[in-house]
Amino acid sequence: MEFIVEKIGMSRTISVPSTPVTLLKVKEVKVCEVNEGTAIVAYSDGKKTNKAVEGQQKKYNLSAEFNRFATMAVANAEAGDLDMAALAEAKVVKSSFTTKGRGFQGVMKRWNFAGGPGAHGSRFHRRPGSIGNCEWPGRVQPGRKMAGQYGNVKKTVKNEVISYDAENGVLVVAGAVPGANGALGRVKVVK
Repeated sequence: MEFIVEKIGMSRTISVPSTPVTLLKVKEVKVCEVNEGTAIVAYSDGKKTNKAVEGQQKKYNLSAEFNRFATMAVANAEAGDLDMAALAEAKVVKSSFTTKGRGFQGVMKRWNFAGGPGAHGSRFHRRPGSIGNCEWPGRVQPGRKMAGQYGNVKKTVKNEVISYDAENGVLVVAGAVPGANGALGRVKVVK
């Protein structure tokens, strides 16, 4: 079963030793249509709608707050509210979020290169160093670690579930989850 969640932020447990945890708010989701285990669902992300979304809202008799649609695996057999029972017994989940975008970065930040000496006269501080061979093959090999776009990619991590507050819809998982606070992502129950 999958659920759409919003990352609230990180905290820690009040125990000795304390455990770092991430708080995830489970979004209110309406199941619009079920097809062999997967379903078309609607949820709110607080952004503006357009005519195409308004047509889908009319088709599925949804209120204006449900302005985004997605396809995911659900426990429901028919349309209606999403079945949240799987979260109550969940022990381990896979969290998928988009990482923070860091723009165009050099090799030291992007690939953790050591760089050169910082002293005067070295002329090799934060550069990548040698990138290819001499005469043969006479080109840079594919996959070479170089400067470029860093972040803004989908990452999935496995987390142990610490607790689930069904009344407030807050899922507490051990450890970190990628992405910025307020980012929307998915949580899949593994076991």
